[in-house]
Amino acid sequence: MDQAHIASLASTLPEALSPWTMFMQADIVVKAVMIGLALASVATWTVLVVKTIQLRSALRTARGALGVAVAARSLSDATGRSAAEDGVVGRLLAVAEDEIDKSRGLPADGIKERVAWQFERIEAGAVARIGRGIGLLATVGAVGPFVGLFGTVWGIMNSFIGISHAHTTNLAVVAPGIAEALLATAFGLAAAIPAVVIYNLFARATGGYRAVIADASVAVMRLLSRDLDRQHAGPAEARRSAIRAVDAPLMSIVNPAE
Repeated sequence: MDQAHIASLASTLPEALSPWTMFMQADIVVKAVMIGLALASVATWTVLVVKTIQLRSALRTARGALGVAVAARSLSDATGRSAAEDGVVGRLLAVAEDEIDKSRGLPADGIKERVAWQFERIEAGAVARIGRGIGLLATVGAVGPFVGLFGTVWGIMNSFIGISHAHTTNLAVVAPGIAEALLATAFGLAAAIPAVVIYNLFARATGGYRAVIADASVAVMRLLSRDLDRQHAGPAEARRSAIRAVDAPLMSIVNPAE
């Protein structure tokens, strides 16, 4: 009779310890922990999909505009080639042209300095926008295991209370409560591990995007410097041409006299 009872208990344990059954039989606190961790995991994978699409689109646009800025001969040339592009490089070009227009007649060094200030803010804003939502991954990766551990501790406490009430340490009494508690830890790890991996991937991708934007800023600043040099070289070249035009007749008059 005892062997038959033990065999029946052994046959019922796998069904009793299935994840869904453990979740349904868990304490309300443990259930809340597991539901919260499941939602955090869903948020993690949602961030992965959304930010992957956003990063690829932003990188493709920035690299294309960077190629245009590197190949251009002037700001107007770069603006004409990238008129259809709507991105960070387009804002850099617009800021540079606007500052040149507002600072006509002023020293070139001051124009470059003011444009550099604005470029820094544009770069910082672009990186902040592309990194929005990635902080959630860091939070889930750091907090998830501890939240799962809290659910485990709570479940084990309830298991020990159940053991004290039942006055037995039979496996059929002890195992379900401990398994329910450990399930919370499994939820925490399942939420935290992908979040940490995805966060590291996005951190590297964001660094690459920041480098592309910095290269584009340098390329636009080079075009700005080139345009300013052309503007300042224009009047000087005109004066040199005027001097040569005035000196030429004088020399032709002087030479015959000699």
